[in-house]
Amino acid sequence: QVQLVESGGGLVQAGGSLRLSCAASGRTFSSYPMGWFRQAPGLEREFVAAISWSGGTTYYSDSVKGRFTISRDNAKNTVYLQMNSLKPEDTAVYYCAARLSVSRVVVPTTPEGYNYWGQGTQVTVSS
Repeated sequence: QVQLVESGGGLVQAGGSLRLSCAASGRTFSSYPMGWFRQAPGLEREFVAAISWSGGTTYYSDSVKGRFTISRDNAKNTVYLQMNSLKPEDTAVYYCAARLSVSRVVVPTTPEGYNYWGQGTQVTVSS
């Protein structure tokens, strides 16, 4: 079992920055890939970024590439999402997710690829 707790959300003006954190507990953090997703009202949950178990490989959606950076600190059991140059369309609830699987090599970019989720943190970007 894995427990995930996000933090760092809030209200920011367009062009500003936020850093989200996701603290994990319950299983060896360094053994599984992690992802960030977001969901705006009335829309489906969408992929934002993902990172391999070692941190050596990262993936981003086209909408955030160049503005967001995913990273992890396995010693602190935490994954981060640094968000710069924020836009009003980035407004959503942001969720972190973990994939516990026999194969830790696969890094999914769809919600179906993850089996543990945090409760979410609200990010609101004002224009």
